Amino acid sequence: MELNAVYVQDGEWIVAWLVEMPGVHTQGKTLEEARKNLRDALELMLDVQREDSERELMGKTVLKREALAA
Repeated sequence: MELNAVYVQDGEWIVAWLVEMPGVHTQGKTLEEARKNLRDALELMLDVQREDSERELMGKTVLKREALAA
């Protein structure tokens, strides 16, 4: 699976976001910094989603867990 990143110059900053993941956005002074920050933002968002999912699963019978290759 590939995600599409958009980078836009906004004054002194480069603003970046992922098209397919609303809420994953960041900025940086350089394209490289914005790209790194965007990866970090995605990781943080996924961590929070995993934690939320674990809380929702409490008390439920999980039939299976598996990695989904896309």
